[in-house]
Amino acid sequence: MMFGSGLTLALQDATYPVINQLCSLFGQNIVYLAKKSEDDFFPDLSNAPHTDLIYFCSPNNPTGIAATKKNLEELVSFAKKNGSIILYDAVYSAFVEDIDCAKSIYEIPGAREVAIEVNSFSKLAGFTGVRLGWSIIPESVVFANGKSVLQDFHKVTLLTAPAGASSIAQAGGLAALSSESFKDVLKIIEHYKENARILLKAFASYGLEAFGGRNSPYIWLKIAGKSSEDVCDEWLERAHVLASPGVFFGPAGEGFLRISAFGHREDIIEAVERLDAIMLPCKSC
Repeated sequence: MMFGSGLTLALQDATYPVINQLCSLFGQNIVYLAKKSEDDFFPDLSNAPHTDLIYFCSPNNPTGIAATKKNLEELVSFAKKNGSIILYDAVYSAFVEDIDCAKSIYEIPGAREVAIEVNSFSKLAGFTGVRLGWSIIPESVVFANGKSVLQDFHKVTLLTAPAGASSIAQAGGLAALSSESFKDVLKIIEHYKENARILLKAFASYGLEAFGGRNSPYIWLKIAGKSSEDVCDEWLERAHVLASPGVFFGPAGEGFLRISAFGHREDIIEAVERLDAIMLPCKSC
């Protein structure tokens, strides 16, 4: 809405599909940024086309990969050279633990000139369905014509205020950020990260290569021999375990499954036990 139609938006390959769908709805042209290599999911910016906007999610949904500070320096430099605005999705930033990975793009010098950052209580504090988040728009971020992005954002918020976050949701957000409550928020995040570690251990026992799951609640599981949709169907039919086909997330998603670590511990353990039954060799055979 704020940027209008007819612009070109670059997406990571792979990206959460709703982003593509929403941008197409608003009449923006979508291009996918090819990844550097089979196992390096950061975009190859050396061959990237000019784009007006770059949507970048880190830690990424679906790959679970968090961009390093060096990666983001490269992204900010590219945006400056090409006159692009970065839409930086940091909704999973609370999961980041590696010191060489940034929790905010504003840790990178020059980012305040080219980047807008968004975040959400949905993944931070389990507010999914309550719909509460925030945006950071530095005054120094401008459109190609030099006009302030922040001024247009103020206009959009005035138009959408009646459909914005409720007072109850906002009060809940403030409560979640209090010193005592935030300790519980961090415990919940650690719970999901332990879920991811349990899943990663299981996938390693199956001889499968997995990415993510360290700075993120998502695991990007590499598969071979069958399509991602076929493998998901097989897991669902034989083990009653649900995963997301990688192909849903972009052209480069084929050959992978997205695994979510969100859930109760007993459910994660049961899912692993069910997968063990179909993935591990029969010990009694």
